[in-house]
Amino acid sequence: MFMAPTLTFAVIGDSAAYGTGDTDPSGNPRGWAHYLKESFRDDVNYFNFSRPGAQSTEVKNVQLPKALQVDPDICAVIVGGNDLLRNGFDPELLHQNLVSTCRDLLSRGSEILMVQLHDPGELLRIPRLLKRVLRRRVNAVNAVYEKVAQDLEIILIRTREIPHVHDLRNWHIDRMHPARPGHQLLAREMAEQLRRRGWNLGLPGFVPADKASQSKEILWLIRNGLPWFLKRSVDLLPVAVLLMAIEFLRVLREFVLQTR
Repeated sequence: MFMAPTLTFAVIGDSAAYGTGDTDPSGNPRGWAHYLKESFRDDVNYFNFSRPGAQSTEVKNVQLPKALQVDPDICAVIVGGNDLLRNGFDPELLHQNLVSTCRDLLSRGSEILMVQLHDPGELLRIPRLLKRVLRRRVNAVNAVYEKVAQDLEIILIRTREIPHVHDLRNWHIDRMHPARPGHQLLAREMAEQLRRRGWNLGLPGFVPADKASQSKEILWLIRNGLPWFLKRSVDLLPVAVLLMAIEFLRVLREFVLQTR
């Protein structure tokens, strides 16, 4: 009897990989990986080793060994958002961690998926100078992804190129993670890229959000968003003030040069 092949799909990374912003009826995280997994026409063994709050060093040292143990045919590597939110953000370290992680996966024959960050400045109501600082760091992360993807021929989802990606309906109340429609949009983009590489899967459909989703998001913000903000304020806020001051001086310098 002919047996359909079994595909192993693994995910490593941070909260964007974990599925934050979309849950099943029982409250368990679901996210884009769930919708992508459901789209494969072959049987799928699915493993998600990601963790909210993870940085690239954890992904390389802790999550990657777990993923290698299951020998994934496809592995999504989604990390960088927490790296940029630390006062010691180092794009070179992020690059080293991603290259090391991806090379280990490629040596096993894995297809790798990576996702660039969206532009939070398009969604967040924050001071203009802080938007500039945040955008500069996000751009630095995306530049790292671009280089790694080009050097290693990895599938890269350029999030900002997805039509209507910054529509507020696609985003969770924290504006940092996709809501269910955003996760589904991302899964569809991934599926299209995998199909171009010859993988056997359909395009994910769109499951409407439940009517209680808004109240759930507000509850999530109270339970998770506020503690996260207070914790990050101790670490990042003083540096953010310094970076905004530096950004102000940069803007002032550019203005003076233009008026000479």
